[in-house]
Amino acid sequence: MSAAQRQPFPWAAAIGFGLGVLRLSPAAFWSMTPRELAAAIRARRGDAGAPLDRHSLQALMQRFPDHSDDGARDDR
Repeated sequence: MSAAQRQPFPWAAAIGFGLGVLRLSPAAFWSMTPRELAAAIRARRGDAGAPLDRHSLQALMQRFPDHSDDGARDDR
């Protein structure tokens, strides 16, 4: 992975999930290793599946379009 492809670590999301969803104390959160935090997140959310490939995404978009037959946007 090149430097241009790397994303910064999502600290705000990790802290929010650790403190808000997992209800860890700040001390417990900051004492965890990244591997421990990842395991706790997986235990709560479940394993993430593989991302959709282009063909599967296009099939879903055809099956569930954002627009109705008359061209109006479906903003539910």
